[in-house]
Amino acid sequence: MNKTDLSGYTTGSFSTGAGVLKRTLWYYVNLLFFISPVLPISSLKVALLRIFGAKIGRGVVIKPAVNIKYPWKLSIGDFSWIGEKAWIDNLDQVSIGSNCCISQGAMLLCGNHNFKKAGFDLITKPIVLEEGAWIGAHSVVCPGVICKSHSVLAVNSVATTDMEPYFIYQGNPAVKTKERKIE
Repeated sequence: MNKTDLSGYTTGSFSTGAGVLKRTLWYYVNLLFFISPVLPISSLKVALLRIFGAKIGRGVVIKPAVNIKYPWKLSIGDFSWIGEKAWIDNLDQVSIGSNCCISQGAMLLCGNHNFKKAGFDLITKPIVLEEGAWIGAHSVVCPGVICKSHSVLAVNSVATTDMEPYFIYQGNPAVKTKERKIE
């Protein structure tokens, strides 16, 4: 049986990593300043993420209508960009390197459910985007995936396994289609 406590609900080995008050405060900050497209000021969003425990580098741009589950489980390197309506559902750690791009409507999903269990137990795994990785518009990165240095996930694709450095992946599930050559 799964355990629950007031410091952060748990399912199996899952923990939110924060208490009820912090999660509640973040819920409203996320709703008002991130999910809402009304406030386009990226520097304010970066400051709020840092206040809630995210590790954010220099020159990070966060566009309007971005949804972030738990900032205390997020790190973003220098000069990375998160596009409109991106969703970082980080039930586990999400590490985004420097010079990365998460395009409009892309999703980073750290959780899934075990369909083999009657309780549909939650399974979480971290996601890593290494330096220069680019997640195309409306693409999905699944739990446990590592998008290695300068890899690209093409528009509307689904990464279910690790992506090799300097390659472009496309489709559902995404497959390696060609080498990425940077000039």
